[in-house]
Amino acid sequence: MRLRRAVALFLPSMVVATGLSGLVYAVVQQDLRSGANDPQEQLARDAAIRLDSGASPATVVGSTTVDIASSLAPYIVVYSSTADVLATDGVLDGKAPMLPTGVLDSATRTGRDAVTWQPREGVRVATVTIPWSGGTVTSGRSLRLVEDRESTLLQIVAAAWIAIGIALAIACIVAAWLWPRTSESRIKPPI
Repeated sequence: MRLRRAVALFLPSMVVATGLSGLVYAVVQQDLRSGANDPQEQLARDAAIRLDSGASPATVVGSTTVDIASSLAPYIVVYSSTADVLATDGVLDGKAPMLPTGVLDSATRTGRDAVTWQPREGVRVATVTIPWSGGTVTSGRSLRLVEDRESTLLQIVAAAWIAIGIALAIACIVAAWLWPRTSESRIKPPI
């Protein structure tokens, strides 16, 4: 009887603990991932404003080459209206990074496009693309640090979920043990 009570208390408690653990992970993961776009948003918008004001594409990109496969630094690519690279400080395998043209078209139509791009295995980049009068400008940076933080977050939430499960199991066993006993002999039949 006590074991049944303990299980009856434990199961709904674990459902709630699981739901709350999932919620914590989802909220923090989304905050980490959405914040990963902030520097690129600023760089792409500033570059588009400068380009629309007459700056040449070469002047809005950095002077140092960024290897997007290994560096954590942000980079900028200025595309023409026909998706040709006009200037960039980013390289991948010795070439200018080429986003899918659908991303560039979407940014032109909607005024902005933010995507996670995986140009090859082991390279994941958060990009923001903004239109300018002569095409589009994209800024991107590696997601390596954000993904490392997400992995750490998952480990922390999983460890907390296990610890909560153990604590709930103990609490439910104690509660079941402390539950007042009812005996058949004390129950009087109705008259």
